[in-house]
Amino acid sequence: MQSHPVKRVVSGALAAASVIAVVTVAQPAATATAAPLPALQTPPDSGSDALAKYRDLSAQAEKANEELLKAQDDLAAKQKDLDKAGDDVNTAHSQSASAAADEAKYKVDVDKFAGASFLSGVQMNKMSALLAGSSTQEFLDRSAALDQIASEKDAALQKLAGAVKQAKDAEKLASDAAQRATAARDGAQKLTNDIKTKKKTLDDQIDQLKKTEPSLSTLDRALRGDTGGEAPTNIKAPGPAAQAALDAALSKLGSPYVWGATGPNQFDCSGLMKWAYEKAGISLPRSSSAQSTFGTAVQRSQLQPGDLVFYYSPVSHVGMYLGNGKMVHAPTSGDVVKISPLQSQYVGARRVS
Repeated sequence: MQSHPVKRVVSGALAAASVIAVVTVAQPAATATAAPLPALQTPPDSGSDALAKYRDLSAQAEKANEELLKAQDDLAAKQKDLDKAGDDVNTAHSQSASAAADEAKYKVDVDKFAGASFLSGVQMNKMSALLAGSSTQEFLDRSAALDQIASEKDAALQKLAGAVKQAKDAEKLASDAAQRATAARDGAQKLTNDIKTKKKTLDDQIDQLKKTEPSLSTLDRALRGDTGGEAPTNIKAPGPAAQAALDAALSKLGSPYVWGATGPNQFDCSGLMKWAYEKAGISLPRSSSAQSTFGTAVQRSQLQPGDLVFYYSPVSHVGMYLGNGKMVHAPTSGDVVKISPLQSQYVGARRVS
């Protein structure tokens, strides 16, 4: 990896005042065995009120960005619900039509038995066969015939009852599917409106950032661009997927933060995690809030390299744990992918491999 040019400008300042993304100590070897973690850290001030204001606005914009991404995820899920409900409606209508045809068919058969009994002038039962017969054999023959007729009549009645039930079930399925389709359509419309609102909020936040940026000093700009050290080569994740993701994330130290970017050369916080784990063959959700429900929850005392670590409530930032109380992440606008200590506002972690 090429060394970052700002290190030559502010090497002395970085040693005295590390920021969110600055790590000035060497990376020790990380192991799969959980070890006591350093206290969560709040980034120290850089000495510039302008940079502090910029970071605050950046954090607000990052939250708006992640809320926008979550709304887009939710809209995609709603669209799947709508598509499924539409398929169910079509299936139910087809089943209903088939059941109605069967009902009509079996009703004809049942009506035939009813008509035959009425036209014969006698009841179709064994007593009438005994009284009408002239011999034992004739009685037995007539009884056998009546048994067969009764069996066929029962079968016809059962088929008719089954067809009627199938028709009713199909009608209920169609009604339920139609209701789900309506709910999904309404939900999708609401989310579409939410996305427009969140996009405007994000754009407004970015405009404020642009207005603030000219007030940043040369030192402020240098501090934002530091990577927190060279990529360590001795971190061992507990499994091959986590190792591949960790190596991928570290290979992007110095890459710029860009809203909504998922690589390969620009990232937002959740975009970096998604890109890194795709290199390990694992598909993460897009937003940090959705990623915070993926995989298995991990206690802070049990963190291992490759685990995702989350911040704020509701979640709006994510990084990847490296070991020794540090993480790699894409902090915020104007910054770069870097190594940092675990920060305050930590709310949990997930293991995805």
